[in-house]
Amino acid sequence: MKRLKQAVDDYLLWMISSGYVDKTIKRNEKILNHFVCFTQRHKINWKYVFCSQNIDQFHKSTRCELTAVRGFCRYLVKQKRIVAPIEKEKYQLANIYEAYLHYDATARQVNNRRIKSIRRVLAAFEDYLENKKIKLTVLTIEHIDAFFAEFNCGFSPATCKVYRSIIRGFLSYLYHQRQILKRDLAPLVVGAPMFAKAKPPTFLRAVEIKRLFDSIDCCSQTGLRTYAMLQLAYTLGLRPMEICRLTLDEISFRKAELCINMRKCHNPLKLPLPEITTKAIAAYIIGARPQSAHRTLFLSLLPPYGPITPTTVNHHFKVHMQKVNPAATAYWLRHTYAQNLLQAGVSLYEIKELMGHDSIESTRKYLLIHIKLMREVLFDE
Repeated sequence: MKRLKQAVDDYLLWMISSGYVDKTIKRNEKILNHFVCFTQRHKINWKYVFCSQNIDQFHKSTRCELTAVRGFCRYLVKQKRIVAPIEKEKYQLANIYEAYLHYDATARQVNNRRIKSIRRVLAAFEDYLENKKIKLTVLTIEHIDAFFAEFNCGFSPATCKVYRSIIRGFLSYLYHQRQILKRDLAPLVVGAPMFAKAKPPTFLRAVEIKRLFDSIDCCSQTGLRTYAMLQLAYTLGLRPMEICRLTLDEISFRKAELCINMRKCHNPLKLPLPEITTKAIAAYIIGARPQSAHRTLFLSLLPPYGPITPTTVNHHFKVHMQKVNPAATAYWLRHTYAQNLLQAGVSLYEIKELMGHDSIESTRKYLLIHIKLMREVLFDE
C-alpha cells in the first residue's frame, strides 16, 4: 500500500508540473484515493492491482469513473513501474471478423473509435448467426433483415443508419475481398433514411460565409485554431478527419502548397494554399499552437498537448456555423467549396479529384446545387 500511495502522489505532482487544471487534479486525486482504499480493503497485491478484473470490480463497487485510473496506469507504464497499461475488454470474434477489422484499420485507415463500434456490432451479428445456426456462405438478405429487426429495435433512426452502414461494409468485404458470398448483398441493406441522399447538398451563401468568419474571435487561442480549420474546410474542401490529420511536414509555406496524404479514399493530392489560408495557419502556429514534439498541425490547447479528433473539429465548426444558419453542419463548408468550383467552371472530373472522391457518381450529386440555387433566385425564396 505504501508503494501504491507513493505512486499516486508522484502522479499528482506530475500532473501539476504538466500544467493540468486544478479541477482535473482534484477529481483525479479523489478517485485515486478511493482506488487506494479499495485495494487496501481487499488486500490486493501490487502485482494484481492493475489487472482488468480488479479494475472492473473497483468500478462496480464504487461507480467511480475509470479515466483517472487509466491515466494513472499509463503514467506508471511510462515510468516503467508496471509492465502494461489496462486494456479494455474486447469482443472475441471469429477469424473472418477479426480479418475484416484489420482490413478496416490498415487498408481503409479507420480510426480506433470507429473500429470499436464496428467490433461491437459485428459481435452481435456473429452471435445472432450462431444462435440461428446460419453460416456466412449461405447468408441471404432475409437473414440480415431479421437480424436488424431484432438488433435495431429501440434505437433511433440515425443509430440504425450507422449500424446498417457497418454491416454493409462487412458484406462488401465478404464479396469483393474474400469471395465468401456468391452475391454482393451490401446494396440491398437499405432503410428509410437512405432516401435522404436524393436531396441536393446544402451550402452557405456568400453573406453567410462572411458572417461566419466575422463571428470568430481571433484574439484567443481557440479562435485562431478554429479560424485556420474553417479556412481549410472552406478554401480546400477538406473533411474534418483530413483537417485533424494534417501535419507540419505537409505544409510548404515557400511554395504555398499543401500535400494531403491521409485522405478518406486514399487519393493523396497537392493543393495550392490560398493566401488567406496560409496566413490563418501561420497565425495559429505563431499565436496559439502549443510547443510539442507532435508533428500534427492542430493540437489540443490543454495539457497534455496532443492531436485533436474529428469530433473536436465538428464541435467548433458547429458552434460558429449554427450562429449563421441553425441547420448548418461541418460538411456544408465542403459543399460550399464544390459549389464555388462549379461556378468557376471547373470540370466534374477535376472536382472529383479535388474533393478526393473514389467515384464520379459521388461528385455528380453536386450538379444539383445549381438547380436549387436557380430556383431560389427565380422565385426569391
